[in-house]
Amino acid sequence: MPEAMVEIADLWKSFGSLPVLKGVSLQVERGSVVAIIGPSGSGKSTLLRCLNLLEEPDRGRIRVGDRERRFGDGRRSKPRDRELSAFRAATGMVFQHFNLFPHMTVIANVMSGPSIVKGMARREAAEVARALLAKVGLADKVDSYPAQLSGGQRQRVAIARALAMNPAVMLLDEVTSALDPELVGEVLGVIEQLAKEGMTMLIVTHEIAFAHEVANLVAFMSDGVIVESGPPRQILEHPENPRTGGFLARFHRLMGSFPAPP
Repeated sequence: MPEAMVEIADLWKSFGSLPVLKGVSLQVERGSVVAIIGPSGSGKSTLLRCLNLLEEPDRGRIRVGDRERRFGDGRRSKPRDRELSAFRAATGMVFQHFNLFPHMTVIANVMSGPSIVKGMARREAAEVARALLAKVGLADKVDSYPAQLSGGQRQRVAIARALAMNPAVMLLDEVTSALDPELVGEVLGVIEQLAKEGMTMLIVTHEIAFAHEVANLVAFMSDGVIVESGPPRQILEHPENPRTGGFLARFHRLMGSFPAPP
């Protein structure tokens, strides 16, 4: 049986009186891609932020690799900064709006994590950064600043920056939604290559056709819960839950049926 790289068990999160996650449980196998889809406000981004501990869940359990955190009644003592950093380092987070440092060059952005957080020597960090920028097709942009790049290029830099920390899991939160349509493909191409290389990924996305092609498992979220999950063909073409079907109906009307597999 494949080893689960990520385990989420009975995860709850509220903001004030507003419940956002309501007992979410999910397993992500090593080397697999999980696409999380659903309407806005369903808790998708909050789930990723809880996995990275940018938000602290109210209760439940998260395991990434061999690192585990419990919250609520079963929690351990509040993690020290070093423990928190180590847990976060296991996940590489890529955001919708890039979050690059505007005053740093492209290579400095990618070097920042290894050199500042991990204490890697600057020469080694620069080598890692150059290799990753070449991997995402930006070897010629190392000395550019974010403002000089297109949105697609900036998002590829953000992916390289996350990869520079050598994470066990990549978390991608609507990474194409802020891009012009003609730039979406270049970012999805990088993600598809990572999937082929066996990177474990959780992707929050509205790119349904991409999820159909790349994901191993699709989870549909609505109103803070995972309504149903399963293989892409099952969930996206033959959903069992009416809420999933209703969400996908508009996409199918616009795009037609999915192409038959080769």
